[in-house]
Amino acid sequence: MKTTQSSGTRLDHQTVAGTFEFKSNGKAIAISFTDQQLSPHAGSALFWGWLRPLDWCKQLGAALPHALPLSNNKLLPLEKALAFMHGLLCDARKLTHVSYLRRDPLVPELLGITRVASQSVLTRFFQGFTSPGGNLRCFRPLWQWGLDRLSSRKEGYTLDLDSTRLLHKDGEQEGVKSGYTKQGIKPCLHPLLAVLAEVRLVAQLWLRPGNTACGNNVNAFFLDLWDNLPRHIRLKGVRADSGFCLPQLLALWEQLKLPYVVVAKLNQPIQKIIKSDMKWTATEVPGTEVAEMEYQAQSWPHPRRLVLLRHRVSEEEERGGKRLLDVPGYRFQALVTSLPSATHPPLAVWRYYNGRADCENVIKELQAGFALPTLCLESFWASEAALSLACLTYNLIVLFERHLGWQHKVSLRNLRFWLFVTAGVLSHPAGKTTIKLAVPERERDWWRRLWEKILSPIPNCNAVENHPAFTTQSA
Repeated sequence: MKTTQSSGTRLDHQTVAGTFEFKSNGKAIAISFTDQQLSPHAGSALFWGWLRPLDWCKQLGAALPHALPLSNNKLLPLEKALAFMHGLLCDARKLTHVSYLRRDPLVPELLGITRVASQSVLTRFFQGFTSPGGNLRCFRPLWQWGLDRLSSRKEGYTLDLDSTRLLHKDGEQEGVKSGYTKQGIKPCLHPLLAVLAEVRLVAQLWLRPGNTACGNNVNAFFLDLWDNLPRHIRLKGVRADSGFCLPQLLALWEQLKLPYVVVAKLNQPIQKIIKSDMKWTATEVPGTEVAEMEYQAQSWPHPRRLVLLRHRVSEEEERGGKRLLDVPGYRFQALVTSLPSATHPPLAVWRYYNGRADCENVIKELQAGFALPTLCLESFWASEAALSLACLTYNLIVLFERHLGWQHKVSLRNLRFWLFVTAGVLSHPAGKTTIKLAVPERERDWWRRLWEKILSPIPNCNAVENHPAFTTQSA
């Protein structure tokens, strides 16, 4: 006999054990449970299908500094690192989020691991990075691995140097110090990065405390990168903002015969030059005029080429904020460069430097897509290891997209919607692991082309569009 239900304690029409109902738009929707092995991120199989045949996992396992565990319930260091990387692809922002993937039955199958590590296990894993030398020995060959997969360019690559501030409000972690940020003086970390502009690949990352200057330790950083570049990667130039306009760094580039363009600080001597009656030359860019001269700062051993630009601004732009140089109607830039004037007139130098703006987009992608602002651990070198592994995961995504023939970088957020957040059913018919992707019929041709491109034993140049064609038509 049906028992009488008390009002307010159970949902109406709940006659089947374990089933719940709610109403939506006048219709009843039943909720129950299933024992099927389902995954919300089955589409990430495409990425791992590309990566697993490569020797990345072998290189990563050999580079990690951890001793092999002896427990019967052990997880290898490589298994922990791969689970962390997969968590970033699935939008994990903290180690706790990575551990939630233990509920996904597909992860061990895709990554070839026993299981996903818990938060405490991942914390102890990163605590195994204890010194700058240990981090260099681990990550140096992994940076090289990504660079080795780039093709050589006759004209060479441009290297962009930059730094960013990662805010941490509590300020209790090692290395979190008060430093200048866009929000004022705040507790932060201050990583230093180098990016190959033409491919948007991170060539190296070093972490620094938040109270360090932009140019702190940059010479050692650059020399380590320079000494370990693959032989087929030739740099045609380096670009940096005013924080890297340092005498010792400029001298190093000149010693290496490496062309550079660096923003000069608008200090008092340069301001005096700009305010003088110097000759400005109009350019093809409306409102922009240029000038150049040989200039020697007090800390420089010899004169260097200084390119000056002034841009006419409207009254609205003038009211937009405080300017470093108070000359009504204009904003100014000063660039120090070793590019010869015979082949690079002032406007060409300015345009070449403006390409550096894309480095800011790389940093934004690292912060938004790969959780850089939240990967701060108790140990400074553990934090550097987590940030480095996150940037290496970003590099793998860049190489993955290049393999598919995509000319323009796609954000990880879009990749999640287009690929990774595609549900699937895991089964083992006749002992064979099978993943059935929940893909609408109209998208399956696109998915088939992706898989054919990934699994082709012969390299081919047939690019696959980065989203189903119908999406563009209906947008």
